[in-house]
Amino acid sequence: MLHIGCHLSSSRGYAHMGKEALSIGADTFQFFTRNPRGGTAKALNTEDLEALRRLLEEHGFTRIIAHAPYTLNACAADEGLREFARRTMEDDLMRTEYLPGNYYNFSPWQPREAGAGGRRAQIAEILNQVLQPGQHTTVLLETMAGKGSEVGRRFEELRAILDRVEQSDHLGVCLDTCHVGRRLRHCRRPGRRVGRIRPGAGAGAA
Repeated sequence: MLHIGCHLSSSRGYAHMGKEALSIGADTFQFFTRNPRGGTAKALNTEDLEALRRLLEEHGFTRIIAHAPYTLNACAADEGLREFARRTMEDDLMRTEYLPGNYYNFSPWQPREAGAGGRRAQIAEILNQVLQPGQHTTVLLETMAGKGSEVGRRFEELRAILDRVEQSDHLGVCLDTCHVGRRLRHCRRPGRRVGRIRPGAGAGAA
């Protein structure tokens, strides 16, 4: 079954997002958990979250997606930025438990100072710290476009992260078609070709 939705603003509250999705005929949607270019989150309104949970259930919504802020960099060279990423993910996952059974998406991101293997290990380390056995949210690693030294531009990189995470049953992959499309346009330039996705290179997609 095809599920269609869009990105919605949470500025007017959680329940309002659900009503807005209904008004356009959507049965899913995505929203930022906090300021996408900063890190500040609104005070937690559990009544508003419960109102959205009931609306989603009553109207047969499929899973919705909470998107982490773009400032979250789980493999930054700066330890303070990695700690910010850990705290942000921990807080976001606590909030998403009020809407159980949904997705939390984040971009692996792109430091330039460390080697690829070290970056993947840093991301996995934070995931091992924030994922809990009994949680009801699936965390998605987003495919990236491949700018600079981005982590996640190859399926093998995402697979390497998943293999390092203890609670990998709470993980999946978000195939960002915009990012992949940019990668394919780059591959279609003269002298370049698109290779095949080898069996075992990818991960369970969500």
